[in-house]
Formats: sequence, structure tokens, C-alpha cells
Amino acid sequence: MYRTAWAERLGVVRESMLQNHLIAKPELGKPRRSCYTLPGYDFNYGLYLRGTDGGVPEAIGHWHSIKPRAPSAKERGYDYKTMNCKAIKDGYVTAHEQNLYRKLKDIRLSDNDERRFKRTPPKVPADMTYGKPARPSTPFFDLLQHKYQEMWIEQQRANIRAQKEEKKQKKRRGKVYETYTTLLRKFQPPMKPESLWHIPHFQKVSSHLCTFPNPDARERALEVFRSEIPVRTGPLAMGIYTAA
Repeated sequence: MYRTAWAERLGVVRESMLQNHLIAKPELGKPRRSCYTLPGYDFNYGLYLRGTDGGVPEAIGHWHSIKPRAPSAKERGYDYKTMNCKAIKDGYVTAHEQNLYRKLKDIRLSDNDERRFKRTPPKVPADMTYGKPARPSTPFFDLLQHKYQEMWIEQQRANIRAQKEEKKQKKRRGKVYETYTTLLRKFQPPMKPESLWHIPHFQKVSSHLCTFPNPDARERALEVFRSEIPVRTGPLAMGIYTAA
């Protein structure tokens, strides 16, 4: 009832009412009218071209091939090499003289010269394929079996094995670097005995006090003192031990 009452119109309904968007009423459940009249079914949209070349039968029955024509003198490029050689032979060496000579002697490239572009198509083999090669098919079977993952893992394992072998070879060929501590454990370098500082006034005075019972005991004590010099502190190497 609502749709019938809304679409109902009293009075005379003319065709011109459908062309005025102010008078046309929207219908329920339908798009709004454009209010434009369209031509009939016999109307052709666009440009109509009449066939003058015979159409499909003419194309199937005959094969029209265009023969290459010889290029004109203007289409061929200048033969600068020949013009320069002739200009030098005639005695024209400056740039201005050569420019005037080129205007007077207009020499073009010949048809057989390879320096100009040929209008005829190049000769290609009969079995040549144009275009890009087709992309290889996706190996879904390898993807489902995780084959690429296994190949990557094997490659990583091979790299790790190669690195380990290289480290072993380096250990076999290389030298073991030793520190100062390891050298002291094997060999203690002899220390040069340094004489104590004395006052020059008492250089010629001999010692009057000797705490050792005999000269041998004194020598043994000095040897022990010299052997402990590297591991003791102090300017006279008489302090505490620096290493256990």
C-alpha cells in the first residue's frame, strides 16, 4: 500500500516528466532515474568503419607483403670519415674549412655500410623463440617434504665440520704462544748483579763486620737471594713475594 500510494500520480502523465529530475519521484527498492532518453536498438554507439580491404576473406586468400624500399639520400647518415680524409687531402685542416667542405661535398653512407641501421629485418634462425623463457614449475612435492629445510641443515652441518677441521689444522701447524709467566716457570733468566751505592769517600775502606760463619755460607746465601729477585718486591728485591 505504501509503495502504491507513493508511486501513484494524479493527472495526465507526459513523457517529458520522465526527463525532469525535479518531477521524477524515487521508487522504493529501485535506483534513481537518470532522466535521459536512450536511442533505440538499431543505434550503433561509437564510430562505424566500413570495410574497404575485403575483410576476412581477402586476408585469408591473399598475403600482402611489404617489400623494403631503398632509403633516400637524406635518410642515410653522413660519411664523416670519407669527408674528413678528402678534406685533408685537399688542404682543408681547420674546423671552419672542414665545415664549409662538408656543406659543399655532401657524402652519405652507402646502402651496404654497416654503420647505419638497416630497414630490413635481421636474419634469425628458423627455430628461434621470441619472448622470455617460461618460469619453471614450483616443486610442490619438495615443499611438502621440507626438502629445502633438510638441504639447508646439511649445508650448515658441512660448514661447521669444515670450520672444525680448519681449526684443527691451525692447531697442528701453528705455534703455542707463551706468556712471561710460563717462561719464568721453565727458565729464570740470570740477573746481572748490581753493586750497592757507596759514598765515594768510603770506597777504599774494607768491611769490618761479617755475619756469616765462613765465605761458603755467604756465597750460598747470595745465590738464594739472586734466585728470589724476580719474585720479590722493592727496589732492592728484599720485599714480600709477588707470586705463590
